[in-house]
Amino acid sequence: DQEHNSSLESNLEGLAGVLEADLPNYKSKILRILCTVARLLPEKLTVYTTLVGLLNARNYNFGGEFVEAMIRQLKECLKVNMYNEAVHLVRFLSDLVNCHVIAAPSMVAMFENFVSVTQEEDVPQVRCDWYMFAFLSSLPWVGKELYEKKDAEIDRLLSQTESYLKRRQKIHVPMLQVWTADKPHPQEEYLDCLWSQIQKLKKDRWQERHILRPYLAFDSILCEALQHNLPPFTPPPHTEDSVYPMPRVIFRMFDYTDDPEGPVMPGSHSVERFVIEENLHCIIKSHWKERKTCAAQLLSYPGNNKIPLNYHIVELAQATEMLYMRLDTMNTTCVDRFINWFSHHLSNFQFRWSWEDWSDCLTQDLEKPKPKFVREVLEKCMRLSYHQRIIDIVPTSFSVLSPANPVCIYKYGDESNRSLPGYTVALCLTIAIKNKASNDEIFSILKDVPNPNQDDDDDIVLYLLFHEVFKTLAESDEGKLHVLRVVYEVWKNHPQMIAVLVDKMIRTQIVDCAAVANWIFSSELAHDFTRFYIWEILHSTIRKMNKHVLKIQKELEETKARLARQHKRRDSDDDDDDDDRSSDREDGPLEEQIERLQEKVESAQSEQKNLFLVIFQRFIMLLTEHLVRCETGGIDVFTPWYKSCIERLQQIFLQHHQIIQQYMVTLENLLFTAELDHHILAVFQQFCALQA
Repeated sequence: DQEHNSSLESNLEGLAGVLEADLPNYKSKILRILCTVARLLPEKLTVYTTLVGLLNARNYNFGGEFVEAMIRQLKECLKVNMYNEAVHLVRFLSDLVNCHVIAAPSMVAMFENFVSVTQEEDVPQVRCDWYMFAFLSSLPWVGKELYEKKDAEIDRLLSQTESYLKRRQKIHVPMLQVWTADKPHPQEEYLDCLWSQIQKLKKDRWQERHILRPYLAFDSILCEALQHNLPPFTPPPHTEDSVYPMPRVIFRMFDYTDDPEGPVMPGSHSVERFVIEENLHCIIKSHWKERKTCAAQLLSYPGNNKIPLNYHIVELAQATEMLYMRLDTMNTTCVDRFINWFSHHLSNFQFRWSWEDWSDCLTQDLEKPKPKFVREVLEKCMRLSYHQRIIDIVPTSFSVLSPANPVCIYKYGDESNRSLPGYTVALCLTIAIKNKASNDEIFSILKDVPNPNQDDDDDIVLYLLFHEVFKTLAESDEGKLHVLRVVYEVWKNHPQMIAVLVDKMIRTQIVDCAAVANWIFSSELAHDFTRFYIWEILHSTIRKMNKHVLKIQKELEETKARLARQHKRRDSDDDDDDDDRSSDREDGPLEEQIERLQEKVESAQSEQKNLFLVIFQRFIMLLTEHLVRCETGGIDVFTPWYKSCIERLQQIFLQHHQIIQQYMVTLENLLFTAELDHHILAVFQQFCALQA
């Protein structure tokens, strides 16, 4: 570690010398790069603040220009809702106090303005939360320095913080918790947790033991430097366009007792825990698309020998075991992620696992979380392999949870079903399709059937080539539902095929998104309602609808921009003889296109809104039926089905929150009204609280 530190120090000194020499020619470029790293590389924060400190000591004017550029960038970030980057900038500025670039009193004055936001009237709580978080989360870096210089002011800020946190609403917390139980780890709201960590830091006299502080080695140089005052900073006012970060609940899985050997993990209320988790979070956020780079960055995290990092990253078997043990209280969305990750993990290790260790799930009701999890994992593993392989690797005692053989159920393919209505027509259809019959020939066979929707489309479902035939069969809403029912009847043993076919039918406009939503909530699918693939289909359907709306909106914006460019071009040609008729001729086609696209956008938005209304209405109907049934029968409401259903409702709200936000007034007036059962209404209120 000492070697690493001394090479870092000599590199910083060398780099400061090079940059100082380049300032006359490349000053604006150097300023831009330093501002960018301050915003985008928070895990390297103290390295770059030290570099700025060394440059300021050599060139006072450059230091002043850098501080001004940072404040400009901070204002810009806040204006365009880049709040995560803004936190990094505030933290960087606060650490410049340690590097003798910024005077401590002016930093305290900035924090006073941040905390005063909590006194504003008629602003959302999430606005106050952000300013509070920006202040508190900078204290691990600069608390000691500020407290030494301005203890009375910092004490006053901390007491204002405490009174704000006491009056803060926390309706949103249940919606964001990974586990419903507080054992073995409490599920703490992020500001409450940070407040406990800062209180402990203050009690420990602001001593923090994890942050790398390279500037300490240059104290003799930096303490001679002149400091700058931050220009007065007023938080920009709240506007309708302001979108603040949502609150979070701190994820806790490990305890210091979970790693018996090696360095001890910092306690959950130590400030070191906050710093480490912040840095790891930043590394994952910066590199999540490049998994190898991400893993390398995590494993080479500075100071990783002081914490049990390698153990907790590499010890997947123990992590899996812990998550499995806590499945009963785990949120359904998190169970989905666990299924996806674990099945993928198994596929990289020949699907080997000590399944017998989980045989406790075989004695439970199959709707309970543990057997359900194992069943869904095996189903997903089959998608990544094939049926027989999964049957071979799983002990026979697990056969009740093993996936069904994914073959289609074609009732007309069995001679014993000759008495079924439409059997002869089905036979004719099969022969016609094998002989590559045309659509007209197919229609002429179907016209002999009294109601083709009711009898023979089982057969056609297998042949998505006949697009026109399908379009005709699915013209009405009932027709669309019927086609989807038949897909389920034929492929109920092959969930992946159902997902693929539904996807294809939406793309080819045989069925629409609202029909898929109605089908998912229909009584025919009640048996599979809590299955993973059903929700995969619903979320995929919603995403398709959202993409469709965005695509048309983009086309409209581009066409409007083209028209604007055309006008600009004409205006710049100062030709007095330009006649109005030729400009009308030129604009006409574009204006017509804009009108057509505006109609398309309105129609798509109305379809999108209707889709969400259908989904929420069906949720309310199903949950209300369950609650009434339990009340009249004196049965406990909290069944596995109820937990799954209410958490799926939460999932819809959370995963599509940006779109749903637009329809809040409609939802409140039409569906989530005061008369609704409080169990269901609570979910809507939790969602509203996320931006309140």
